[in-house]
Amino acid sequence: MTDSHDSDAWREIVDLDALTRWMDGRGLGSGPIDNAAPIGGGTQNILLRFDRGEEAFVLRRPPRNKRPESDKVMRREMRVLGALAATDVPHPKLVAGEEDPEPLGAAFYLMRSVEGFNAAVAMPEPHRSRPEWRRAMGEALVDGIVALSRLDPQAIGLGDLGRSGGWLERQVPRWRGQLDSYTALEGWTGLDALPPVGRICDWLEAHRPAALHPGLVHGDYHIANVLYRPDAPELAAIVDWELASIGDPLLDLGWLMATWPDEGDDAIVAVEPLDGFPWIAELVDRYLAATGRSAADARWFGVLACLKLGAILEGSHARACAGLAPRAIGDRLHAQTIALFERALRRIR
Repeated sequence: MTDSHDSDAWREIVDLDALTRWMDGRGLGSGPIDNAAPIGGGTQNILLRFDRGEEAFVLRRPPRNKRPESDKVMRREMRVLGALAATDVPHPKLVAGEEDPEPLGAAFYLMRSVEGFNAAVAMPEPHRSRPEWRRAMGEALVDGIVALSRLDPQAIGLGDLGRSGGWLERQVPRWRGQLDSYTALEGWTGLDALPPVGRICDWLEAHRPAALHPGLVHGDYHIANVLYRPDAPELAAIVDWELASIGDPLLDLGWLMATWPDEGDDAIVAVEPLDGFPWIAELVDRYLAATGRSAADARWFGVLACLKLGAILEGSHARACAGLAPRAIGDRLHAQTIALFERALRRIR
């Protein structure tokens, strides 16, 4: 958020008096809400940090123009954060949530404020001046999903968060179908403007892992969705749990493989300075050594993540071609889709 209008836009969506009454009813702090300010970072949801009494809170709720599933997504996120409370996975601590849209116009929840920084936004000192710290930051990024992969969803009450049966078999048809659906949008440049998607899909179908290892998946795991401690090269919290589901935890590693800078290859999610951070092959080796998973399966999930993320990003380009989204954004994401599919093709040679 860069201008005063954008910075104040939340005031039209979040009724602080209504929020105060809601918090009073639950004994959460006392006195007026002070120092309310939005938190940036690229999310479409509203993130509002504020103080009440001696405590700091963060409110998370959907944007003004809610999607049909927005309230459901909020309920899902608060459920996941509540289940993570007794685990060693770093995450924002859930304070309380409201599933009923009535108080604020949408389901919402409150978290404890996390003392940390987003390395994809800005690298502070001393992290910026210490390459050895940046290497540890990359290792910590992997360790976060290693910890997540070790959770038993059933044991923490999330066994029904998704459908594991046929999960592997559903992936390629789902994301190829997503791409094909964009033909309904007038003006889309089409599959011919992309690297050969059919080759990627054929390879994935031919090399599908023999068995699913079901677990809790974050679903959008990359360096812009974690916060680092300001005093150490360690994770303070993994954030943005809206895509969390039951699947194979290797998908989170695959997402890193799709978004992380590779030697001679640009990153989908950039960080600066880059020197000191491990290359993706080193991150993969660290994950496999900690989990015992196979390099062949990691390669498959890395290719799948490129297909999945590319299919999602190309949707914005297709909508832009149809005049339903800004063309500059659509063109930028189309270029990222091409880069993702080219990365997938290099990995299947």
